[in-house]
Amino acid sequence: MSAPLAVVGVGADGWPGLDPQAQREILAADVVLGGSRHLDMLPDLDAAKAGQQRVPWPVPLRENLPALLEKYDAGSVVVLASGDPLVSGIGSTLVELLGADRLRIRPAVSSAALARARLGWPAETVEVITLVGRDPAAVLRALAPGHRLIVLSSDASTPEVVAAMVTGAGFGASTFTVFGDLGAAQESRRETQARDWTGEAPALNLIAISCVGNGFGWTPGLPDAAFEHDGQLTKRDARAAALARLAPTPGQVLWDVGAGAGSIGIEWLRTHPSLRAFAIEADSVRAERIGRNARVLGVPRLEIVHGSAPEAFAGLAAPDAIFIGGGASWPGVLDAALGALRPGGRLVVHGVTHQTETQLVGRYAELGGELTRLQVETAGPIGTFTGWTPARAITQWALTIGEA
Repeated sequence: MSAPLAVVGVGADGWPGLDPQAQREILAADVVLGGSRHLDMLPDLDAAKAGQQRVPWPVPLRENLPALLEKYDAGSVVVLASGDPLVSGIGSTLVELLGADRLRIRPAVSSAALARARLGWPAETVEVITLVGRDPAAVLRALAPGHRLIVLSSDASTPEVVAAMVTGAGFGASTFTVFGDLGAAQESRRETQARDWTGEAPALNLIAISCVGNGFGWTPGLPDAAFEHDGQLTKRDARAAALARLAPTPGQVLWDVGAGAGSIGIEWLRTHPSLRAFAIEADSVRAERIGRNARVLGVPRLEIVHGSAPEAFAGLAAPDAIFIGGGASWPGVLDAALGALRPGGRLVVHGVTHQTETQLVGRYAELGGELTRLQVETAGPIGTFTGWTPARAITQWALTIGEA
């Protein structure tokens, strides 16, 4: 788009709730883009600029949006959005595509802000999660004792789906409040415990959850039992050591190579909702298992790549961090990983065989970094006594690109 794009937030009260200046801008536009609900609320075309086009969003939206914006590049365009366009809305997508300087955003009060006002929840005590067009399992990552969640629903069935998931995760005693049509004359509110919720909600709804239950939290090193696996799992202490060196940072990308049960990629994603991760796994049964683990642990956005390294690296988003838990001794894997990392990127490799350890010792001598031997022993019964049971020793090589 060459001309500035106006993005107007609309509350549940629709057209009457817009200020006169926003109404005039919408009626004067050559093109108005928005969802069917927003377009249907507009006055008849007789009240608008002659020849005004009102165009609903394409499906799928993200893939078709650039072409749509280019089509109407020559005219004045107004985009209609729900509430605050930058709260999990179309405004965020447009900023990614066009840049903030190409947009003029006029926000309305978001439904999340209205819900917080009704509940008396300060903004800094609340996490907002959108399930619009997304897997509802994403809510599971955020469950923690005392945590407050505002969940933006996809449709009328979302509260029932979320209530069942929250209950199944051990948080059934959580206070579960469903608001319908926030800000409109027909606004509604229904409050119960998550385990007691039944039935549908209004089509336009939002869920507020005050969490009561026992969860894992977000510190790396989940119990091994949290994962379904066949033995191919980076164990808890080694996993925590690897993630400390992978250093998840908001917005960054991880490749988990030879992912096994997917534990590294899953824990990477659990640390912050803006992170991305690719789990690369050659075994189809394990790849399916990774998907199940990701959903149960609240990160269904984990991107699973069924294939062998290094060929499977082709076409993936450039990584800021790479973990190799299996396949480091395969021809070309280490070189391809080192070549793929962004400047400042982190590589962590684990090896348990003599062959892999020999490679890692050689790379350490050549490139530097940090070479560590991880030996974990756990207490266990020896007859009627207690003794130490050692796990298999792990050689860990960690390198930051550009590090001397």
